[in-house]
Amino acid sequence: MQNRFLSLALSLGLGAATLVAPAAAQEKSIIVASTTSTQDSGLFGYLLPLFNAKTGIDVKVIAQGTGQALDTARRGDADVVFVHAKAQEERFIAEGFGVRRFDVMYNDFVLVGPISDPAGITGSKDVSAALTTIQAKAAPFVSRGDKSGTHFAELALWKDAGIDIAAAKGPWYREIGQGMGAALNIANAMNGYVLSDRATWLSFKNRGNLVIVVEGDRRMFNQYGVILVNPGKYPSVKKELGQSFVDWLISPEGQGVIANYKIDGQQLFFPNAEKKAS
Repeated sequence: MQNRFLSLALSLGLGAATLVAPAAAQEKSIIVASTTSTQDSGLFGYLLPLFNAKTGIDVKVIAQGTGQALDTARRGDADVVFVHAKAQEERFIAEGFGVRRFDVMYNDFVLVGPISDPAGITGSKDVSAALTTIQAKAAPFVSRGDKSGTHFAELALWKDAGIDIAAAKGPWYREIGQGMGAALNIANAMNGYVLSDRATWLSFKNRGNLVIVVEGDRRMFNQYGVILVNPGKYPSVKKELGQSFVDWLISPEGQGVIANYKIDGQQLFFPNAEKKAS
């Protein structure tokens, strides 16, 4: 990757002395490619100022679907990835792009739908049965379709229900290729169902007639992990600063900050770091 932070002073041909202060400032910043839920839920807005106050390190977040975030890191355009699709994260490491992976926190996914509930699934604890009913009744369903962690989870749930969604989908199944907020807005407009991570749902303000219809199934568990991008592959990776962020997230202090983040008294993420890599 070429000079992520090219100095304006350099481009103007100024002397080396002029570059000292900007360079020092740049050395204290990292890029984190992360899932949209950590951003949209407000967690980063709460967590990053505390990390900066502790370390002086500025964190610049690229908020994308998990698949896109991992691809950003594969290009060497990030120092750390913080995402939620463990199988894809482990492949990322196996391919040599990441150093090691740590569990950080978890929450769960919820199936959201209209109050009118045309599929008649409200209150179910069996997400496979609920999806089977949605497909059988051709009830409107919105898929993010963006290779995000939530999209990967949705596809896994269809598969677990014994449904080949690529073959079974029809006009009732709408793939939008957009983020969670857009998916929720479209589900509301379509009077349809959508899978959401709980944190984004709790922070989402434009719920309209949407409510949680299915929750509590163990298959809807949602684990988040953090990985330092491999500096051996990308010399531009800020190894020490990036590792400081990883270490802080899995430390008692960072874990406490995550646990303390709440909306309307509800905890959005539950820390579960054990300081061992996978």
